[in-house]
Amino acid sequence: MKENLWLTMMTCLAYCVDKELWKAIDYLKEQVRVLKEQQEKDKRILLNDRQRVRLAAKAKRLTRELLEATTILFTPETVLGWYCKLIAQKYDGSENCKNPGPPRMSQEIIDLVIRFKQENPHWGYTRIRDYIVHLGYKIGETTVKNILLENGLDPEPDLTRKTTWKEFIKSHWEVLAACDLFSIELFVKGKLVRCMVFFALHVATRRVEILGIDAQPDGPWMEQIARNVSGEGGFLAGKKYLIHDRDPLFTQKFASILKTAGVEPVRLPPRSPNLNAHAERFVQSVKEECLDHLILFSEEQLRHVLTEYLRYYHHERIHQGINKIIEPQHEGNQGEILCIERLGGLLKSYHRRAA
Repeated sequence: MKENLWLTMMTCLAYCVDKELWKAIDYLKEQVRVLKEQQEKDKRILLNDRQRVRLAAKAKRLTRELLEATTILFTPETVLGWYCKLIAQKYDGSENCKNPGPPRMSQEIIDLVIRFKQENPHWGYTRIRDYIVHLGYKIGETTVKNILLENGLDPEPDLTRKTTWKEFIKSHWEVLAACDLFSIELFVKGKLVRCMVFFALHVATRRVEILGIDAQPDGPWMEQIARNVSGEGGFLAGKKYLIHDRDPLFTQKFASILKTAGVEPVRLPPRSPNLNAHAERFVQSVKEECLDHLILFSEEQLRHVLTEYLRYYHHERIHQGINKIIEPQHEGNQGEILCIERLGGLLKSYHRRAA
């Protein structure tokens, strides 16, 4: 009697548990249906190999009838097909191959390929590959070519590309000078007199020299200056190029004198002051920092002011473009801080007292 009662209780318990499990399975199936409905109609659900193996291993434990009753996302044939492949991998050795195919290229090498092409458009994929191998990396020409194509870069060398103005200046940095003229109004005998200042600047060091000051500059005046600066010991000694605008004062004879001395004049296109940016920046600096704050009464006073400004400009002023003083006269980070004043305190700089 007791045994029958116990068997009845176990049967009821099993039925209740089985019923609850089917409710849970039915709920999970409904969740999957909802997720499937959220998928785009034409979009397939793609699984990786690890996910297929997991599903196939679980599916094999179920009967065909139970598999058909519970499978929603994939047909039983698909899941069983995955299981067959899992068995095949056990015997063909592919399950021991952790990384089939060529190794994935590191992001560091990909970045190098892109960088070399962007910095050197005239390089082709073969030359880029040679440099990367030279740096100690392993990579093939085809891989370099594919990386460039995937990132929208032409793997072939750009043979039609022209040198940009920025590249020209950078490649001739040490032997390149720029020149320009600017005007300043002098208050002479109760009236304003315009005076022209002609200067040159060494692009690499930012060193400036005032070449001439005149109220009425002309061709012969400019030509004499050309002889002075291009001769032995002149400002253009050792320089190969001189940038200037299209001012009529830069005559053919002016250019001829420079060429004879081995300096090639580089005449800028019309209305392009940005191409002579270093000279334009000096004009802006000398006016904003100095000349715009003074009333000048003579050419001699102008020469004195410019001389003082150049001392400040070369030896005391920090230049943001090169992040240093051109020719520092006071160095050190110890001692009392002193202030140097020029032109009545208009120009100030600071340094430490020498120990």
